[in-house]
Amino acid sequence: MGTIIKVSGPLVVAGGMEDANMFDVVRVSNHNLIGEIIEMRNDKASIQVYEETSGLGPGEPVNTTGAPLSVELGPGLIEKIYDGIQRPLEIIRQQAGANITRGIQVSPLDKEATWDFIPDAKVGDSVIGGDIIGHVNETVLVVHKIMVPNGISGTITDIKSGMFTIEQTVATISTDSGESVNLTMMQKWPVRLGRPYNQKLPPEMPLVTGQRVIDTLFPIAKGGVAAVPGPFGSGKTVVQHQLAKWADADIVVYIGCGERGNEMTDVLMEFPELKDPKTGYSLMKRTVLIANTSDMPVAAREASIYTGITIAEYFRDMGYSVALMADSTSRWAEALREMSGRLEEMPGEEGYPAYLGSRLAQFYERAGRVLSSGTIPREGAITAIGAVSPPGGDISEPVSQATLRIVKVFWGLDATLAYRRHFPAINWMTSYSLYLDVLS
Repeated sequence: MGTIIKVSGPLVVAGGMEDANMFDVVRVSNHNLIGEIIEMRNDKASIQVYEETSGLGPGEPVNTTGAPLSVELGPGLIEKIYDGIQRPLEIIRQQAGANITRGIQVSPLDKEATWDFIPDAKVGDSVIGGDIIGHVNETVLVVHKIMVPNGISGTITDIKSGMFTIEQTVATISTDSGESVNLTMMQKWPVRLGRPYNQKLPPEMPLVTGQRVIDTLFPIAKGGVAAVPGPFGSGKTVVQHQLAKWADADIVVYIGCGERGNEMTDVLMEFPELKDPKTGYSLMKRTVLIANTSDMPVAAREASIYTGITIAEYFRDMGYSVALMADSTSRWAEALREMSGRLEEMPGEEGYPAYLGSRLAQFYERAGRVLSSGTIPREGAITAIGAVSPPGGDISEPVSQATLRIVKVFWGLDATLAYRRHFPAINWMTSYSLYLDVLS
């Protein structure tokens, strides 16, 4: 157990933490605030706290959980709205009212709900990590495939069918070393680590978006990455809403990262009412929302991007095509800049940390079209579309430039077109797509 030495906004420095590791999740003070270690110096740990730190003082206890920040993956993800660290906002509202209470601990997935598990494997089958052992009809649009967690392989000795909670055993595997492992419908995965796959495929299939200017002139491939930069009021969020509604994807993961609360409210109000053009059901039946609005703690904004893409990778591993919207990566970079400044790191261009480009690349490179791990690989894809909000619409600033070095599609929005009510306000003179030759 360590103790607090210094509090600087969302950054807390604790001493006596020699037993902790980088990126461990810790509980800070008697309020049980959740935080993550982002720097170690001797026995001192710098912790970014994902909740409001006012009132904390030196001498208060800090306990490490010994595990990295992870998300819970299993039936119950679809139709949920989470904050940046996968706490369900609807449950928090029921327990604590309209504002998130400090130190509140809520399970990301409902541990009491039962799901009808239908086995797809049988006793005696040899399985490895990524293999499907059964499925659950989660919504009318999504068949949730239950996979063997990565790192486990062996022979199925028992498999059940019927109604189970996500923590009850649905199958038992005898591993190659003779150990018996019980499998449930839920698994955990650290958010900063990309989920493994067998092979990355070239992006050869177009993602039809339903927007004529995009599909005709500047198409994006399934598994591709795109940037939507533009000044304030030019319609970045509107473009992403349109893509979420009409793009040819099986699952939509929408990350509102540092966005205005009323824009996330628009998504929440619109998506349940919108009819999926392919099926006629509500669009929410295949959507996961991550809402980290601009008034929520800045450290959780940094984590929200990783939470969203880990959930997207999980559905990709099932063989689905996932459209991931990150709105906006500029606000995420501002959170990086604030934490970097409090850590007293050497600032780079415009005060952003020197590792801004590599962090953006780590995020965007987790998109792609892949063959999943498992005995029979499935083809899945994550298409990442990130909005960028350059101050004053100047795309020569660091976040825009670092993003353009990574992405292959640039949909440049133009304030002049937006003021003329020409939406989507994509300027066809400045935009481009490097997928054109492959997709033609």
